[in-house]
Amino acid sequence: MHTLCARGTMKPEINAAVGFLSRFLRVKGHVNDRQVQTFSQSLQDILAEQYKHHWFPDRPCKGSGYRCIRINHKMDPLVWQAGQRIGLTIQQLYLLLPSELTLWVDPFEVSYRIGEDGSICVLYESQPGPVGMPAAATANSPSGNSGSVSPMVDSHISCKEELMVLGRTSPSKAYNMMTVSS
Repeated sequence: MHTLCARGTMKPEINAAVGFLSRFLRVKGHVNDRQVQTFSQSLQDILAEQYKHHWFPDRPCKGSGYRCIRINHKMDPLVWQAGQRIGLTIQQLYLLLPSELTLWVDPFEVSYRIGEDGSICVLYESQPGPVGMPAAATANSPSGNSGSVSPMVDSHISCKEELMVLGRTSPSKAYNMMTVSS
């Protein structure tokens, strides 16, 4: 897997996204542990290759649309590719995964939304560190305790916040950001 790109690591973000999707297969499906492991490794490799020239820690929103994993009555081609590697049909993937899912894999944050008007939930976040230093990361624990969650830099507006403010075509609603277990 390409753990580093020219501008920084993407491994923790990809791991968070892949872990989230893999849990659906494990919980909902008739997919054995070996298949889940193969799916996870395949999807990690696919995403790392796909994102390697579209990862900008200095401008996390740049390329966000390219890195977005989307299922909306049409299967995301990268997820479909990983599913094929373990012998799943597209119909099986549709049964195992939410029919409306948006998963943003951005530098320092991985978030998702189930349904078009669902709340945006954070799976992983970290705070940018000094150049050359690893970021301080927090992935939320299953108990709901996240240890010391590192807030994003105050002056930074996340890509998802921009979507909530600027990108809605339906009437605006009050959105609560919530943190979920990983």
